[in-house]
Amino acid sequence: MNIKAIDLNTIKDNPEAPVCNTSENRYFADIIQARYSRRTLLKGSLGVAAVSFLGAGLAACGGSSSSSGSGNGPLPAPRLSFESVPITRADTVTVPAGYTAKAFVPWGTPITGAMPAFMTDGANTGIDQLQQVGSHHDGMHYFPIDGSSDHGLLVINHEYVDKAVVHANGASSLPRPIDEVRKEMAAHGVSVIEIQKNASGDWEVVTSMLNRRITAFTEMELKGPVRGDDRVKTAYSPEGTHTRGTLNNCAHGYTPWGTYLTCEENWPGYFHVDIDPLPREFERFGISGWQQNHWHQAEEANGELTTDTAFTRFGVVESGADATEDFRNEPNNFGWIVEIDPFDPDSTPVKRTALGRFSHEGIVFAAPKVGEPMVFYSGDDARFEYIYKFVSKNNYQEGLRGDDLLDEGTLYVARFNDDGTGEWLALDIDDVDFMAAVAESEYHYTTQAEVLLNTRRAADIAGATHMDRPEWGAVCPRTGMVYFTLTNNTARSADDTTPANPRANSQVGHIIRWQEDGNAAATTFAWDIFALAGNTLEHGFQTGYSYPAGKNLDDSNIFAAPDGLWFDDNGVLWIQTDTSGALMGGTGPAGDFGNNAMLAAEPDTGVIKRFLVGPVDCEVTGVVMTPDKKTMFVNIQHPGDSSSPNNFSSHWPAEVAGARPRSATVVITRDDGGEIGIA
Repeated sequence: MNIKAIDLNTIKDNPEAPVCNTSENRYFADIIQARYSRRTLLKGSLGVAAVSFLGAGLAACGGSSSSSGSGNGPLPAPRLSFESVPITRADTVTVPAGYTAKAFVPWGTPITGAMPAFMTDGANTGIDQLQQVGSHHDGMHYFPIDGSSDHGLLVINHEYVDKAVVHANGASSLPRPIDEVRKEMAAHGVSVIEIQKNASGDWEVVTSMLNRRITAFTEMELKGPVRGDDRVKTAYSPEGTHTRGTLNNCAHGYTPWGTYLTCEENWPGYFHVDIDPLPREFERFGISGWQQNHWHQAEEANGELTTDTAFTRFGVVESGADATEDFRNEPNNFGWIVEIDPFDPDSTPVKRTALGRFSHEGIVFAAPKVGEPMVFYSGDDARFEYIYKFVSKNNYQEGLRGDDLLDEGTLYVARFNDDGTGEWLALDIDDVDFMAAVAESEYHYTTQAEVLLNTRRAADIAGATHMDRPEWGAVCPRTGMVYFTLTNNTARSADDTTPANPRANSQVGHIIRWQEDGNAAATTFAWDIFALAGNTLEHGFQTGYSYPAGKNLDDSNIFAAPDGLWFDDNGVLWIQTDTSGALMGGTGPAGDFGNNAMLAAEPDTGVIKRFLVGPVDCEVTGVVMTPDKKTMFVNIQHPGDSSSPNNFSSHWPAEVAGARPRSATVVITRDDGGEIGIA
């Protein structure tokens, strides 16, 4: 076999997904343009325009039920009790005075089996990694044991690996040593870790039967409309009911019945496809030509390429008489939401196909109400992609679980109208309007499984609104208002610029929000913009403001590329950033935002403060608190992202020169023992 020579250490493990949306649906920029004149922008009066627009009837989310949050009445007093931390490029985690941050469960921490210790030279094997905390921590949730704020399960996503860091001397050339591939596959997925405070008040890992690693090797079950469909049948599961592994686990969700939801994001880049023409289920994801790991080219100790299908399935070819004899359908088993029961280490994770197949960034639910459907929101993290909502067929009541509420329902996609209203468009074969649109298109569906396997194309047909990389969502615990980060869109051209997207090659993003018209299952909503990210102090950008006071962002709160998003029970909105490249280095035209950060926002008052700055080259992602709100967990992903083998740009969390950087969770507490963030 002729294998092309390639330096895998020069390949970015988690590249920006290619633009795959070529539909002619109206772009979000066009919709905003209809609401503002270019003259308003050129006069530099966006702040005034923003306040008049944003005050149009949407309630904010704060702790005071008396605050209108509409910009039309007196604002409540700010409640954030800390002083904003400055922009910094220090190789450490910076938090406000009066707070302490400690690194916890970094990549390689032993949690199961033989408990192999982490080797600082990176020499741990793939078998070791199967028993250790994975790489590149992302979304996470704390599940209290018996309601405790001192004892629980911390469940953490692991998105991808930096080959220059995860291996002792970086990645080898092709063909790849099989243990290198095994180690990378084992570093993906999810860690379930029992943790408890010790007598000194520090958190420790408990040696527990509940501790578990879920990886690219773990058996998964397919449930919902796609189960058994011909397009998910493989030699591993000729019945189309099971598959192996979960990949690129980005943000997360959880359920009222105590399970964890992990989201498969940039999964297309894991497959090398040699099928022409591409199947319809591949075409809309840019699967061909985006391979980055070459797991299918793993070499056994005897020098022969492996025939183990756990590895070869990532090389997608038609080698058998039909799909049950090869892995031509393997990519169709990815792109789903995966449900995990963290309290049952013997349970099989379930891919819930009714929630759609795309690059799920995360998933968040509206507050459940007995007698009403459950509602979940999820964003498709790619440029010009969409925001989705799933409404369960069955109404919520205590005792129901995923099989009852996540396998049947209606998947919708959002359209944002010019007048501040919006519509949820059903992607359902039984919906008359959707099928009428399908009839007028060149694509046809005869089953709901076809629709869900081709969710992006179905959304194109329905007429959804193109968005700027929809990432994390958060639902206000008081009002039910839904907030979503739109991280950036570097593919936006000058012709698309508007007051809401005023930059060509948009790098800094914004945050949108909406209120459903009635209960969460409503099919219409009202929307506005919560905040435009950016640096108002550089290059004449007069675009940063915080709702509803029309304030420009300043040194205390400028931010770029909002990504992670979470409401705590006090109504504080936590915003995490994921800048990269020149923006991370402060050398790009958008200005210097320092290392990636986490900010706290009060939607009622418009106050935004920078709470945390991460170490060099990191992304700040994933945040949760214990029930008493006195311990916060925050994830630091890929410190030293620009490292080359044995030449590391960060040494965190060791903070020792020459140390190998490791993604880790940070435990944050207040020195006076109070609640995080507020007085």
